[in-house]
Amino acid sequence: MAIVEVSVVPLGLSTASLSKHVAAVLEPLKSSGLKYTLTAMGTIIEGEIGDVIQCVLKMHEIPFGEGVQRVYTTVKIDDRRDKQITMESKVRSVMNKDT
Repeated sequence: MAIVEVSVVPLGLSTASLSKHVAAVLEPLKSSGLKYTLTAMGTIIEGEIGDVIQCVLKMHEIPFGEGVQRVYTTVKIDDRRDKQITMESKVRSVMNKDT
């Protein structure tokens, strides 16, 4: 199981607002069946690495289909193979630590 953070940013727009584009980029994710959490700075996706990567590629392509000429996408991957991890278990692990 992998946890991936992705942020897709269309460049060269006539407006500073991106919410319309973010909503469009989420469409392939919504229909993928993958678990995800939208955050203020990106989207966190949980699933099998191949499924997540395929979905990220579809998300990256959405702005091009809307006429955008340049897209900047960042991807962070946490692919742990020694045990199952989830978004919640990672947060819980940090919150349970005494400092």
